[in-house]
Amino acid sequence: MRRSDIKVMPEYFDRYINLVDDIELSDAFQRSIDAIEALDREAMRRLGDRAYAPGKWTIRDIFQHLIDTERIFAYRTLRFARRDDTPLPGFDENEFALHAGATRRSLSAIIDEMKALRTSSALLFASFDEEMLQQVGICWDKQISVLAMGFNVVGHQIHHLKIIEHRYLPLLSDDARV
Repeated sequence: MRRSDIKVMPEYFDRYINLVDDIELSDAFQRSIDAIEALDREAMRRLGDRAYAPGKWTIRDIFQHLIDTERIFAYRTLRFARRDDTPLPGFDENEFALHAGATRRSLSAIIDEMKALRTSSALLFASFDEEMLQQVGICWDKQISVLAMGFNVVGHQIHHLKIIEHRYLPLLSDDARV
């Protein structure tokens, strides 16, 4: 199913979902895996623990955030696909980042984990039939379908990779001026 097959665009999550082209969900997942494989790991490594502003996350924090969030979304999605209508609470992404320990791990290990998780998520969504993809649940306090959750996962990565491209990678040009 395609992004345009989402029957109700959920408020808040629409900002991520709308970053994804109107393509089949399986193709969107493959593009996201390709984007992970195409990351310039050396440039990311050179950034180290720099952030573009005080209080902002490092590159490792961002990728760990993507991992943590995807795991939460996969759990929620599985419950929705299995027709569990229990409303599921939100989570505090900043508390997660604070206690994730991303700084004690190598960037390469985090990216490898992210790719493996994305592959696993793609397989999870591929296991759902059209009826399951249209199942709806309450995520945080927003109604969202399984299909929308899939595009949300992909769009969330697009969002953060754009932030890295526009706010973090330019920090490397500062190195050339030194």
